[in-house]
Amino acid sequence: MFAVLKTGGKQYKVQPGDMLRVEKLAATAGETVQFDEILMLGGEKTVLGSPFVAGAAVQAEVIDQIKGEKVINFVKRRRKHGSQRTKGHRQKLTLLRITDILENGARIASAKASKQADAKDETTAPAAEATAAETAGDDLKQLSGVGPALEKKLHEAGVTTFAQVAAWTEEDVAAMDEKLSFKGRIEREGWIEQAKELAKG
Repeated sequence: MFAVLKTGGKQYKVQPGDMLRVEKLAATAGETVQFDEILMLGGEKTVLGSPFVAGAAVQAEVIDQIKGEKVINFVKRRRKHGSQRTKGHRQKLTLLRITDILENGARIASAKASKQADAKDETTAPAAEATAAETAGDDLKQLSGVGPALEKKLHEAGVTTFAQVAAWTEEDVAAMDEKLSFKGRIEREGWIEQAKELAKG
């Protein structure tokens, strides 16, 4: 059985036991991650999503946080003889081992999460709404120049909180500039400084 999953704006065909390199995920070695955006399931019967297969999921174990091969970018402007530069970049990646493909889906549960599930009948509606708000992440549109479309691109790149933006390094900024196709905007708009203030609440 195989599945086609979507993460970091890319699509991957995987099956249990495969080793996979994806755009950096916020997880440490040994953790289990779950991908819910499944475009297709294959096997005895092929199931196509519209756009995603309802209830399907892929679980994987994080092996390590690594960097991709170095990419050299040479920039030279026409009619400006002195304007040329060479810049190198190594994309941050997460190395995964695919452990399971779930047709009906199953959220990753720790012992603490299991206890919460057993006590589900005792929880109140306001508490459930608070949990949903935490899962949704921060409102990135509070950053200068970020609208709904740009917020969606950030979510696709795995950026959902102000804390993530506040922790960006120069390499992270360069990688995000290329991914979102707006050179220098992060520095011009002062996203990192704004994110630090917003993260404090």
